[in-house]
Amino acid sequence: MGQPTPARSTADWWRSGVIYQVYVRSFADGDGDGTGDLAGVRAKLPYLAELGVDALWFTPWYLSPMKDGGYDVADYRVIDPAFGTLAEAEKLIAEARELGIRTIVDIVPNHVSDRHPWFRAALAGGPERDLFHFRPGRGEHGELPPNDWTSEFGGPAWTRLPDGDWYLHLFAPEQPDLNWAHPAVRQEHEDVLRFWFERGVAGVRIDSAALLAKDPGLPDFTEGRDPHPYVDRDELHDIYRSWRAVADEYGGVFVGEVWLPDTERFARYLRPDELHTAFNFSFMTCPWEADRLRAAIDTTLAEHAPVGAPATWVLCNHDVTRTVTRYGRAGDTGFDFASKSFGVPSDLVLGTRRARAAALLSLALPGAVYVYQGEELGLPEADIPLDRIEDPMHARSGGVDPGRDGCRVPLPWVADAAHAGFGGEPWLPQPAGWSAYAADRQAADPGSMLVLYREAIQVRAVLGNGALSWLPAGDGVLAFSRGDVVVVVNLSDAAVGLPAHTRVLLRSGSLDPDGRLPPDTAVWLRR
Repeated sequence: MGQPTPARSTADWWRSGVIYQVYVRSFADGDGDGTGDLAGVRAKLPYLAELGVDALWFTPWYLSPMKDGGYDVADYRVIDPAFGTLAEAEKLIAEARELGIRTIVDIVPNHVSDRHPWFRAALAGGPERDLFHFRPGRGEHGELPPNDWTSEFGGPAWTRLPDGDWYLHLFAPEQPDLNWAHPAVRQEHEDVLRFWFERGVAGVRIDSAALLAKDPGLPDFTEGRDPHPYVDRDELHDIYRSWRAVADEYGGVFVGEVWLPDTERFARYLRPDELHTAFNFSFMTCPWEADRLRAAIDTTLAEHAPVGAPATWVLCNHDVTRTVTRYGRAGDTGFDFASKSFGVPSDLVLGTRRARAAALLSLALPGAVYVYQGEELGLPEADIPLDRIEDPMHARSGGVDPGRDGCRVPLPWVADAAHAGFGGEPWLPQPAGWSAYAADRQAADPGSMLVLYREAIQVRAVLGNGALSWLPAGDGVLAFSRGDVVVVVNLSDAAVGLPAHTRVLLRSGSLDPDGRLPPDTAVWLRR
């Protein structure tokens, strides 16, 4: 596969980079306590370099009570002791850079942990109360929430305190929302950005980027209300312009988590003086259907073109059902609740075949690609015993939603080792047979998912910066060119012939005896 190359010197590496998402708690356990840590990541840097990725995006590794997988941050300047120390993080950033891999950290600006010093001081009646959204309740005795907003995790978005006041939390009660109308909140986050840029990080992922600003009147939610009381408010753009000025001082980049159906509104976040990139969720949530995938690709490229921003392509992450399981389910393979509830069957053979084809599709598209840890191993969603589920989505839904722990199970590294080589007994149980997906076993198998990803990331360089041009294709088939490379993905139920070519560069599965592309298979061809 060749040796890792030094980090690209070009300032726009992020326009076409492959970024690997590390969920530290489940990646690799270096000290044997069952929790993934920075020591584990450092030990696996050669693996990541051989995979060929350009950057690592770390979900929050900061001090946290872990009520929401680290997205409840108590201190941005301290690494959670379960993961290591700030000095170890600095070493990791430097060691990765020596291997040509940049680091992206995760900032969660909408809220903090209820253990954050600001919120603790607010509860004690200090002036920090103005940094959050405290309100008296409605009803004769203030017994009703201040408005009708609901939490992203289910249930009301308000919690009442013993003094009778309520505080806002769009997520879990342990995650109080910050008041972004207060200058101290803005200043603190700009200081946090500088703190991490000065430690060598190349970029920042912004969690729930469209939720920060709230209507100061905190009105009830009315369907179709414009502007929305807390989603995609115009005030956000001034915040991100200020952030961009900070990033530009260090040559840093942003990727925003922006869930918006309005493509014109979405593109506003990607104007040249705001965010560099934003996650593309229309592609990730699209079922395995040719017409709908093509529409998602076209829409994505069209909404990015006016602002000159690169698209991002994501098949899964730490919040959604793993690709293999999703694509193996009958009917609509999108993200409706029925498809992720308990007991929905999945054909993992079919799902794996489609996931392999989807990998070649996403890696062939113009823009940046994000790979969630374990995706390159073809891991399926795991069923977590009810008494081991930690995700607050499960409890907040009254036990109806299985939550997100199924895609967060610790990785299998060594087939014949205890706990599949993860380290100590994992904080989430690994399913029976998990060692069959182990990285060491796949590295020795030329037909494995891991080898496919390694080869695709390496061969991807031949695509260059060429634009995508669609080619004629039959029903259920996607075909396009990038320069002198042709990509064909067969989503139909019958084998199809290949266009004229001089060489097969890469394929997700074998061709049939007549040289045709079977269903649920993709191929890269040299013209």
